[in-house]
Amino acid sequence: MKSGETVDELKKYGLRIIQERHGYRFSLDPLLLCAFAAPAVGARVADLGTGSAIIPLVLARQHGQATFVGVEFQDAMADLAERNVLLNDLGDRIDILREDVLGLRKCFPVSSFDLVLSNPPYRKRGTGKVSPKIGRDDARHESTATLTDFLATAKYLVKPAGRICFIYHPARLPELFAEAHRQKLAPMRLRLVHGTAEAEARMVMVEFAKGRRADLAVLPPLVVRGAGLDYTPEVAEILGIEMP
Repeated sequence: MKSGETVDELKKYGLRIIQERHGYRFSLDPLLLCAFAAPAVGARVADLGTGSAIIPLVLARQHGQATFVGVEFQDAMADLAERNVLLNDLGDRIDILREDVLGLRKCFPVSSFDLVLSNPPYRKRGTGKVSPKIGRDDARHESTATLTDFLATAKYLVKPAGRICFIYHPARLPELFAEAHRQKLAPMRLRLVHGTAEAEARMVMVEFAKGRRADLAVLPPLVVRGAGLDYTPEVAEILGIEMP
């Protein structure tokens, strides 16, 4: 560990995660995406913008025969990801690649992965508030790579009939669907995430397929907190929290 870092436990998954005490810290969103995506047995999985590697770490614990590549262009976050992989003894199944999404075509042949995941930056550069926390703006705001770039790279990386799963902001859902249609990616599943049953959706999870067509399945909404603002049973199960 370095000065200014914490180690946080995800007991359900047997993980210890090093994070910046006052920098960018993972949220609930990547854990929801892990539950939504569920890779097949023996799948090869890429995570675009892996941050501290929370997505490959959780999925590696859940799916013992899958292998992972976490892509991260911020050096500080990539360093955290590499140390988290070592800390949890998963170096034989998770590789961390220090690379921009725009540069991945030179790193992998086309159709190298069964599943591509991403929790991409959802704010356009120059919009929203500037965060004082190190790394948060690069995690939330598009920098070198845009939504179009993330989708195009995911399409390049995934095998024919493979799956692409994103968690994104619902305000940009029309843009996400329009760009996916332009790139001939078929939407297969959609699930909205609500903070409470009465609140507007705060995130959306979408699965796209390359080289397949099917009717879009709109799943029941995922509600994070119920009465009294306690976690709902589904979210508590994802987090490994015992319900009273």
